[in-house]
Amino acid sequence: MRPLSLLYLLTVIFISLGAIQAHAAAPKPLDPAAQIAAKVEPTRKVVYKQIEGRELRLHIFEPKGLKPGDKRPCFLTIHGGGWRGGEPRRMYPFAAHYAELGMVGISMEYRLVTTKGTNTVFDCVKDGRSALRYIRAHAKELGIDPERIAVNGGSAGGHVAASTAMFEGIDEAMDDLKISSVPNAMVLYYPVIDTSKEGYGNALIGARWQEISPAHQVKRGTPPTLILHGTGDTTTPFKGAQKFHDAMLKAGNRSELVVNEGGPHGYLMFDGALFNDALVQTDLFLESLGWVK
Repeated sequence: MRPLSLLYLLTVIFISLGAIQAHAAAPKPLDPAAQIAAKVEPTRKVVYKQIEGRELRLHIFEPKGLKPGDKRPCFLTIHGGGWRGGEPRRMYPFAAHYAELGMVGISMEYRLVTTKGTNTVFDCVKDGRSALRYIRAHAKELGIDPERIAVNGGSAGGHVAASTAMFEGIDEAMDDLKISSVPNAMVLYYPVIDTSKEGYGNALIGARWQEISPAHQVKRGTPPTLILHGTGDTTTPFKGAQKFHDAMLKAGNRSELVVNEGGPHGYLMFDGALFNDALVQTDLFLESLGWVK
């Protein structure tokens, strides 16, 4: 091979390798929810619980004009991630949106299930219930009406949200049980709602799965609930949401199930129009309670 041809070949190889590396290093585009989350920041963060050598915080979005002594409704939102991942920022768009509508928006941290088994789904449940109790106990200083707290979550965060209302007796030893962990309303997006073998998380939870399966723990008096779920969800199957909804109605509770035909797991986070529609549906639900206009 002539020297000029060899030099040309090496140049082509180096350019190709550079293009491959540049393509591999290109960041994944942010979905609509993540784009919003990247642009907003909480007003402040407060520690609601100290456990296992760490502090768990509430990321608080305060509405404009919040004053000492105010009694604003609260929108507590909880991230998903299969109880093993995720972060509060994922739900910042919801906390920020409801702060804009005059509520106190909060996105919370909770312990995640570890591969070594030191933390379990029961610990996630306990953290959700602790957070609700902290908000209610400190309602005055937070500017919150303790009788107008909505808890929201997506996927496993929806499970933790439901746990605040449904799993009596699964509480942290340090919690003041005289303070109720039951919210006044629930908004659940594609939630883990059935932890049987037909649902999600059965193997991870183990033999005690029915104790923390919302679809199996519905009782009369469960707070008014809005559920958004896609029929194409193969992670947290839609039939679990339908089962929960039917059980709620049978028990005499208020339940609204908004169905997205063919929607996969997390559908509303990946499409701007569907994200906005989810906010509208949630707005209407909260308006029906007299909490927003």
